[in-house]
Amino acid sequence: MNSQIRLACADDAAAISRVIVQSLRRSNAQDYPADVIARVEKGFSAKSILALMSQRQVFVATVDQSVVATASLDHDVVRSVFVDPDHQGLGLGRQLMATLCSVARDANIKTLRVPSSITAEGFYLTLGFVKVRDEFHGAERTIIMEQRI
Repeated sequence: MNSQIRLACADDAAAISRVIVQSLRRSNAQDYPADVIARVEKGFSAKSILALMSQRQVFVATVDQSVVATASLDHDVVRSVFVDPDHQGLGLGRQLMATLCSVARDANIKTLRVPSSITAEGFYLTLGFVKVRDEFHGAERTIIMEQRI
């Protein structure tokens, strides 16, 4: 597998949107009702991704130059970590998280926080994050986790 982690560019917005929507529909839909998935999807259109790129450091993982995963860093908060379901379990999420941790350390950030989905909680636990609390946004449960780096 020829993978690479790099900063996202504007040309990646549509591909990032596709990765996120596919992940929501195939992975997160196992843990959340359809109305929650549909609401969350609305925040990840290509246009919304472009707007997020101006507010966060957005990274992508590519395989053979195709975007298959994404993650972003918003100061000390990890956001929008998604791996295309066909590429999950290959270490791309771990590579993205290692990149975010490195960027955070370089920025002298001591603690990273992540609002985790139910689906991703186990992933973050394996990376050393600990649960701080649950938050609810209607029917959507988010697990707030953190890790000292």
